[in-house]
Amino acid sequence: MLPFEHLYSTLPEPLWVATQATPVASPALIAFNAPLAHELGAQEIPDPATLAEWFSGNQPMPDAKPGALGYAGHQFGNFVPQLGDGRALLLGEVIDQNGVRRDVQLKGSGRTPFSRGGDGRSPLGPVLREYLVSEFMAAMGIPTTRALAAVTSGERVVRQMAEPGAVFTRVASSHIRVGTFQFAAAKRDEALLKALADHVIERHYPEAANAEDPYLALLESVVARQAVLIARWMSIGFIHGVMNTDNCSIAGETIDYGPCAFMEQFDPQKVFSSIDQGRRYAFANQPAIAQWNLARFAETLLPLMREEGDALVEQATEIIRRFNPLFDAEQRRLHADKLGLPPESDQAALLMEGLESQMHQGRMDMTATFDALTQYAASMSDEHREGLLALTTQPNELTAWLGTWQAAQVANQDNQRFAAMRSANPVIIPRNHRVQEVIDAAYDGDFAPFHMLLAVVTQPFDDSVEARRLAAPATDSEQVLRTFCGT
Repeated sequence: MLPFEHLYSTLPEPLWVATQATPVASPALIAFNAPLAHELGAQEIPDPATLAEWFSGNQPMPDAKPGALGYAGHQFGNFVPQLGDGRALLLGEVIDQNGVRRDVQLKGSGRTPFSRGGDGRSPLGPVLREYLVSEFMAAMGIPTTRALAAVTSGERVVRQMAEPGAVFTRVASSHIRVGTFQFAAAKRDEALLKALADHVIERHYPEAANAEDPYLALLESVVARQAVLIARWMSIGFIHGVMNTDNCSIAGETIDYGPCAFMEQFDPQKVFSSIDQGRRYAFANQPAIAQWNLARFAETLLPLMREEGDALVEQATEIIRRFNPLFDAEQRRLHADKLGLPPESDQAALLMEGLESQMHQGRMDMTATFDALTQYAASMSDEHREGLLALTTQPNELTAWLGTWQAAQVANQDNQRFAAMRSANPVIIPRNHRVQEVIDAAYDGDFAPFHMLLAVVTQPFDDSVEARRLAAPATDSEQVLRTFCGT
């Protein structure tokens, strides 16, 4: 079905180890992303039974060459020299309709040489969560891995309890991470490290090949992509949950949706991950953590760079320092869009700072606030103004902010700014309680809620009755305060 190639498997074996999937008992197809499959070059789509066999790993897909990828990583600040794909297999790469090479990977397909005693499986819940959230992020235009298929396994997986098992098929620009470079560097094999870096330059950053120092240019390019990515996360209240270096993509995509969640009531220190007891990866910490991860990436590249000694370290450090101005520039642009102001506005930063303070102090839902503000900007009606003020516990303070915002917004309003404002402020996000409802229903064998929520969150700006119903913030009894990793 997919015209696989296998460029990554030509790299030395520590980076890729041939491994076969472990068959499951009774695979059944939950979802298949046919538009994405066609984008990847599929001409004909087989029947659901064949798809279930292929995307569970029970039958090898034609021309696939499965293998597990090796990588290391700083996990919550502690370095582990060997992690790797403990429950995932790269089937191969395809050249998509835009000429871009992309990976196709199974997750939950059984043990690999990197499983470290694990079962190599995935519960159903994390598969549904990743499918929903990654496809929502794609619909928002945020760089992300994609969901190609989800299959139930007909087996139980034991985590906190026995749960239904599933296999997820993920598409990525590549699965190369900061941790992949750390893995190569830990081998103390400069030829291995160089082969990996050259592969990444050829695949993701070909312009770096012509630079005076290609590896310094590689670092600069990765820093730029990560700065833009994290700014876009922050603009919609996305909290990754596990920003370890092994979850930091060299291609600049969002990868590994484990205990991720979206901010609801605005709180810069919000954490959802059940394992982040120290709040290392809290919402407001994400830019600094991304920069810290990039510093670890820079350390791996130092042996390949042309300069030496203190000059080399200072050169690399200067590039890492560029993360902040790049992040700030993208955030300013996004803030202007979210507030309906021109990109060059000198008021957007102060207005956003004021609104975030209002959201925090007034216990306001982040997505609902920006959606209500967008509706008010389009109509300037008393009805929409009252709807916005109803979201806060401090209406007088928000009214004062609105006066300042309205003076800036009205002076610059035009149809293009309204369009930019709407495209920056979704009607709906995959709210944590809605995702949990979908998972609970699926555990009872009902996948209709999953398909309904998927249809709505992949059209995040549509103002339909069903979108409005599913967009409603959680009540106190519906709150989901903790999310869990599938491993």
